[in-house]
Amino acid sequence: MRPMVAKIKPVKGFSSFLHIGLLLLLPIVLFVLVRLQTFVQLAFILIVLSKWRMFAVRPRFWLANMRANSVDLIVGFSMLTFMIHAESAFWQFLWALAYAAWLIFLKPGSDTLKTSLQAGVGFVSGLMALYLAWSGESLYVLVLASGLLCYLAARHFFDSFDEPYARLLSYLWGYFGAALVWLLGHWLLFYGVVSQPTVILVSLGMGLATLYYLEHFDRLSTALQRQLVLIVGILLVIVLALSNWGNKIV
Repeated sequence: MRPMVAKIKPVKGFSSFLHIGLLLLLPIVLFVLVRLQTFVQLAFILIVLSKWRMFAVRPRFWLANMRANSVDLIVGFSMLTFMIHAESAFWQFLWALAYAAWLIFLKPGSDTLKTSLQAGVGFVSGLMALYLAWSGESLYVLVLASGLLCYLAARHFFDSFDEPYARLLSYLWGYFGAALVWLLGHWLLFYGVVSQPTVILVSLGMGLATLYYLEHFDRLSTALQRQLVLIVGILLVIVLALSNWGNKIV
């Protein structure tokens, strides 16, 4: 069950502009710190400090608040990681702009569609950032981190539907993600800057999430279900068939 937190969001007038200005301040500061190249650690700390309200309650609610805000933290850390590894100031600015768009347009949403999109953005960006920054780490680290990302994204997704088996399904998806990375991590392949585990997990995750979403709202016809399964299946076959399994990195 999500902790009950009162949210006050100004929607018009000067207060609205002030609210948006404060939201934009964080991406701007992160961009400046990355450009300076000497205060990168401070940038990560600022993202955590921006979520200080997680701890403005009794300690027994801290763990629940951390889980509820985990996707927002994942996106923040991911965007900062993308900025750090960007090849030019232009791309760093674009990632800062993407983070600002997340904070202003997508993060405040609480309806089922926006919550589902939040989970998807956190899932995709988190996996991409993980293998971009930590591809040289131990396989055990990659397995644990991938499994945790899968669990947190799935829990955020299912909670928006009031799914009675949200915890169980999230644990299963987290276990599946960790097991898949344990297998593929012995041949950690990349397509440009995107790792093979990311491509496979995102393809399966997005396909299953789309099927669940459409079924929940009674929009899933048999023909559409077959099309989605076929598309995901073809994509996975192409990825596995065209991979150079002899190019072992880990």
